Amino acid sequence: MKDNKVLATVNDKPITQQDVDALLQSLGPQRAMQFYSEEGQKRLLDELIRQELIYSDAVDNGVESEEGFKKELAQMKANLLKQYAINKLVNSVKVTEEEVINYYNENKALFKKPESVRASHILVDDEGKAGEILEEINKGLTFEDAAKKYSKCPSGSKGGDLGEFTRGKMVPEFETVAFDMQKDEISQPVKTQFGYHLIKVVDKKEAGISTLDEIKDQLYQQVLAMKQNDIYMRKCDELKKTYEVKVNG
Repeated sequence: MKDNKVLATVNDKPITQQDVDALLQSLGPQRAMQFYSEEGQKRLLDELIRQELIYSDAVDNGVESEEGFKKELAQMKANLLKQYAINKLVNSVKVTEEEVINYYNENKALFKKPESVRASHILVDDEGKAGEILEEINKGLTFEDAAKKYSKCPSGSKGGDLGEFTRGKMVPEFETVAFDMQKDEISQPVKTQFGYHLIKVVDKKEAGISTLDEIKDQLYQQVLAMKQNDIYMRKCDELKKTYEVKVNG
């Protein structure tokens, strides 16, 4: 398998592609971007080689027998045991569909959603050009084709589609017009700091309560977290009866 390909050895210890991939993943998406190239992969391999060299030297020089290392190892073991025991406790928790439904019905006020608009736009540099494009649309050119042909916004390649948004997500001039329009309506040119926009409202949704189906997965996670926290706190309260706790104030 590709992941098991041995890329280097240090003191007979193999370093595989899987080791390089694991290091890459540990960096997080933003830092990892600079290491996807062939040169980046080589840099990661070089780093793993350096780490193995330091490890071999530490073993040969008895670093693991030093008191400082033993203390750190004991602390790491204690932390790992704590986390393992917590995970073992909370992972036993299950959530039923009935519990999710009951939580939704009892807390509907928590699931309000604001009004939203789905809109497309065409962005150009001057008002005159925007007016000319609007004339073409009125004569039969579809808004989507006009966006692909004229818009300088990257959304133009998708027919100008900006997706669905709520208030506060767009610049005020754009937002005010979009939320005042009706579905399928096309605006006159709208000036913002980016240029002149023609806006088409594709869909509008009034403020309301999210349906159970819309947020079922989210609710499952919420109920699960609540039950996990509850069992964790109850377990700790029980343990206070077994183990002495002193708080120095």
